[in-house]
Amino acid sequence: MFGKRITLFRLLGFEVRVDQSWLVLAVLVTWSLAAGLFPEYLPGLSTTAYWWMGVFGAAGFFFSILFHEFCHSLVARHFGLPISGITLFIFGGVAEMNDEPPSSRTEFLMAVAGPLSSIVLGALFFGGAALLAGGPFAGVLGYLATINWVLAVFNLVPAFPLDGGRMLRATLWRWSGDLSRATHIASRIGSGFGIVIIFVGIVNFLRGNLIGGLWQFMIGLFLRSAAEASYRQVLMRKSLEGETVEHFMNRAPVTVPPTITVKELVENYLYHYHFRMFPIMEGGKLLGCVTTRRVKEIPREEWGRRTVTEIADQCTVDSAVAPDADAAQVLGLMSRTGKTRFMVIDGDRLVGIISIKDILGYLAAKLDRKKEESGM
Repeated sequence: MFGKRITLFRLLGFEVRVDQSWLVLAVLVTWSLAAGLFPEYLPGLSTTAYWWMGVFGAAGFFFSILFHEFCHSLVARHFGLPISGITLFIFGGVAEMNDEPPSSRTEFLMAVAGPLSSIVLGALFFGGAALLAGGPFAGVLGYLATINWVLAVFNLVPAFPLDGGRMLRATLWRWSGDLSRATHIASRIGSGFGIVIIFVGIVNFLRGNLIGGLWQFMIGLFLRSAAEASYRQVLMRKSLEGETVEHFMNRAPVTVPPTITVKELVENYLYHYHFRMFPIMEGGKLLGCVTTRRVKEIPREEWGRRTVTEIADQCTVDSAVAPDADAAQVLGLMSRTGKTRFMVIDGDRLVGIISIKDILGYLAAKLDRKKEESGM
């Protein structure tokens, strides 16, 4: 879902990040407010005033999204569901869950917290605008009140993965007792809603509303893709239920000695195996790991003089997992971090390598067996 992300700050134990696509949305929102909305509803002000209103309006808009996601995250944490952080991206924001909710009740309460927070925040902004009774700042607060209520209504649509779709999934889950089936139904509705938004966007684009139509088209594509991806994620977690990393890991991983140069690493290992990370071993002892990221940081003319030991990273929790680690959680970790290979370490011993290819290969084989058993 995400591209390169930048960490802004930590608040209440949550790491707040922005995806690089967020910059596009920040510029678009500021421009649309300063050049379109505010001049139309508050005519007669200076261009400078409109641009300042646009900046404050955009800042308030992103604060509203953060507030919405923080409420999701706080409820999730209350029920013991780990949240790795909150990321702002081009279509809004998302609280990144490390696992599925443990119960339908937790899912429902976590989902409903978002729209309720937006309704309350909208009321506070509306009250502020009423107290000021006119002027540029009142106009900005009035816009923020409206956008929060629109955000609440939009998120209440029963289309997964919107909050309303999660509330629907929680209800279906409670009735049926089957998370996979509940997710399947909610995701199908979410995918259908995405198609409707895509169609509306195309119609508006053809009628001359180029920016609005294109924006709706992109949102529809995102919703459809997110709905389908969420269902696939649940299926994968279900298939990996009870499995540990030890079941999938390669017990004879490719390692490199500490004395080779960066040039030898590139020519004899990177070009041959195409891995992004290699453990560094000597006499059966794990010394660290070397990654393609570190190689890129070294000027090419120094490759023949520098050894891999000089650019090695320490073996930390960010690059290694235990053999008894839950395979589904490791797959989620790979998805969030973009890392496709982890060292499997038992104490101070390297016992294997786990890669996304190993896990996905198992899932594909299991899916093929199910198809054969069902006669498909």
